[in-house]
Amino acid sequence: MTVFTVLSLVSVVSYATTVMAHGGVTSYNIAGKAYTGWQPYNDPNSQISIERPYSSYNPIMSATDTTISCNDDGWPSSNQLSATVLAGSEVTAHWAQWTHAQGPVMVYMASCGDTCYSVNTAELNWFKIAETGLVSGNLPNGVWGTGLVMNSLSYNATIPKTLAPGEYMIRHELLALHQANTPQFYPECAQLIVTGNGTATPPSSMTIKLPGGYSQSDPSINIDIYTADAAKTYSYTVPGPAVWTGE
Repeated sequence: MTVFTVLSLVSVVSYATTVMAHGGVTSYNIAGKAYTGWQPYNDPNSQISIERPYSSYNPIMSATDTTISCNDDGWPSSNQLSATVLAGSEVTAHWAQWTHAQGPVMVYMASCGDTCYSVNTAELNWFKIAETGLVSGNLPNGVWGTGLVMNSLSYNATIPKTLAPGEYMIRHELLALHQANTPQFYPECAQLIVTGNGTATPPSSMTIKLPGGYSQSDPSINIDIYTADAAKTYSYTVPGPAVWTGE
């Protein structure tokens, strides 16, 4: 076997290991209807999906990265779709793989105005509709939201019933904290057309820009969960704004 062949095999194994260590949303169930998500390693021009495109399962390592809104450049695919859903309905995101058990899960939405097809997601005002942080136990060994995703490869969130109709983005984010002071962000987004009789919208005090809403120095982001103090800590504040329930 040549040196080139050995190095090539090492590269393939390394790449496969990297891919298998991470993950992204690959499908949705919205109000009981299944939707194919984005497949990051397939031909982007042949895909038709409600999910915004993203290129890999690899993490975003900076809280201020330009791609942190939806793990892409902010623009829709050439064959972008939107899913119509009644406010108050449940949205379930599904992952094909996930292996990190320490960290929170967050679900955001953002109004697109007249249409989601012409907006860059980095310009939107995001509000949180669900989160699961440290459920029980201490920081290093407790049950986390991402641990629940690791077991079920899914996460459920309900669109607030009072939310005003319109075109929205929905954003699922896993924040992996398994490496000390090295946060790993995994966000993916999809386009929705929300219907119903609601009239409510979140106050500006409960919205953030992405990038802009997170800081790398946030103690919930820049955290070492393996210290002696962390072993005695049984609470955790999820980054971002409080959850807006529609009230």
